[in-house]
This record gives sequence, C-alpha cells and structure tokens, in this order.
Amino acid sequence: MVLDSKQTTVAYRCPHCGAGVISAVNIFSLSADMVKLKCTCGHSEMTVVSGSDGKIRLTVPCLVCTSPHIFTLNDSLFYNKELFTLQCPYASDITLAMFGEMNLVKAELARSELELLDLMEKNGLESFDAFHEDEDVLTDPQILEIVMFVINDMDAEGKIFCKCEKEDNDKEYAVEILNEGVKVCCKKCGASRLIPTDSRLSAHAFLNADALYLE
Repeated sequence: MVLDSKQTTVAYRCPHCGAGVISAVNIFSLSADMVKLKCTCGHSEMTVVSGSDGKIRLTVPCLVCTSPHIFTLNDSLFYNKELFTLQCPYASDITLAMFGEMNLVKAELARSELELLDLMEKNGLESFDAFHEDEDVLTDPQILEIVMFVINDMDAEGKIFCKCEKEDNDKEYAVEILNEGVKVCCKKCGASRLIPTDSRLSAHAFLNADALYLE
C-alpha cells in the first residue's frame, strides 16, 4: 500500500481518562508549525511540530510518567509509514501514540487498549485514576529491590546505554533512590534516566524492558 506522502493519521491515549484521541495531520496543517490534539476531557494534549530542519517533533503525554515524552522523526517516516508506534522509554510494552494509515491506526488504538486493560488488571488497577494518585512509597516494598536488581543486571550485561562511545570501557553509573523513582546517571557524560516506581504499573513495565537508555 502506498500512502499519500502529504498526510497521515495520528493518535494517542489520554493518560487521565484513557480515551483514544485521533486526528488526520497533513503537510499543510503543519505549515503553521504546530498541530495540537486535545482530549475532550481537557486534561491532556499531544503536539506535532514541523521544524525547519525537516524533522517532525511529537510531544506525547505518558500513561506512567509525570512528564510527556518528545520524539523526533524524519518527515519521510512520519508521512510514509503504514503504521508506526511510539512507546514509553521507561516501559517499552506500553504504547503511547501511533501514526499511519487511518484504519491501521484505529485498529492499533483498539488493540493497545485491550493490552493496557489486561496490564492494569494484572496489577490490580481498576481505573486510570490510579495513575495519578500521589504515592510517596511503593505499593509493594519488594518492587524497589527488584528494580534495583534489574538495573544491576542490565549494567553487568552491558545493556545500559548513554552518550559515551560504545567502545568506552570507563563508563560508570550512579544510582540515586528518590521518592518518585530510581535515577540512573552516567558519571562520565552526565546522561540520566529516572525509572518511575510510584505505581505498580510503571514498575511492572520496567521489569519487562530489554535495556535502559540514558539521555
């Protein structure tokens, strides 16, 4: 299937009410620099920005993190993919947004909803409100210990990546435990990543991650 290179369909899932937000985006609507997709609940929005460098930047609300994530893509990828999904950097099994051919995007939005509901059920979460409860400690005190074990295991297997050269053998990572999560930082280049541990869902998602990427 060959897509119209000047148009695509974009969708994301609102982290507050769980609704899917979908809209067509074309090269003409982006000529004004920015397109906003807003959820009808009024609590979230996704922005799509076309840069002068030919890159498309998407700012996507996250289901498990307190801050949105920014993704930078080539415009050829953005307009020509039949279906492309964007995952949370901390929880690779949670799809935050997608773009491509309209019917495929709608199907992926429905599929990812079922997957998310299944994940919520496994973690004892009954509604999306649980994502936004203020928690100073983990629901399960053993989760922090398990997250630390996974971080150490990734470090031992060379699965923590930062801005240093891959061949650099002098990399050393520092780990700081905070109320909202565990922060991993490269002592050499300063790149860091916060692994959220303030909900069972975010912690569970990290346990399924294959690697940790610091920015």
